[in-house]
Amino acid sequence: MNGMTDLEKRRLLKLYLGVQGGYLGDFDNIGALERLYAECGLDVDPRAYEGTNRAKFEQILDTSQPSIQASILRGALEFHPPDPERWKTRTQSLHDELSTVADRLEGTAPVPSKKPKITSATVERAIADAEQLIEKSGATSAVDRVHTMLHGYLRALCDDAGISYGEKMLMSGLFGLLRRQHPAFSNEGPRKDDLNQVFRGMSRIMDAMNPIRNEGSMAHPNKDLLDPAEAALVINMARTILHYVDTRVTEAGR
Repeated sequence: MNGMTDLEKRRLLKLYLGVQGGYLGDFDNIGALERLYAECGLDVDPRAYEGTNRAKFEQILDTSQPSIQASILRGALEFHPPDPERWKTRTQSLHDELSTVADRLEGTAPVPSKKPKITSATVERAIADAEQLIEKSGATSAVDRVHTMLHGYLRALCDDAGISYGEKMLMSGLFGLLRRQHPAFSNEGPRKDDLNQVFRGMSRIMDAMNPIRNEGSMAHPNKDLLDPAEAALVINMARTILHYVDTRVTEAGR
């Protein structure tokens, strides 16, 4: 995967953070840079690099792998919230643009989040938590909340349609109940045999998400966490499934 382009670096340094001589944004002393890398969980010592804070930041960014660049970029954005009064081009739109760059560096641009038509307090809280975690800490931190989002959403659909299910039923089981009993799935259109293979694949993906959530996410104090690229993949798969089910239910209700 490619790292940050020269243009992306210039937009971060000169437009968003702001450059004045050897100074860079609000990193006005070496302690501020040390705090940035510490809060990003990176084993980086800016004192080991030559030059001003700006030069140190650029050297570290230039020599880092894409996933590390993503962490540094997210940390710099959190350290510098949008504030055009403090620096004219430190705008919300540029902040969002650079957040998208961080998404790319972590592995893949995300499938957009979506508030489903039928929801619950649990689902809405999980969606909000996931968005905040992805923005501030990256995809790995949000896997647990996205799992809760999808599981809670499938339960909410069953509740809304009066479909009974076991308290411990997994996502794939809920999805199967919905396809068999929810009126929105009574006519899934042409290519049924091919689509059944797709649906079976979706069920297997949901089954795989359970051990990933329990053993590879922040749901528990797990030692081995998903890398950002794979975490983004899991999040995108969960969102894709939610998009499909919600679209089917919404269109059936028109």
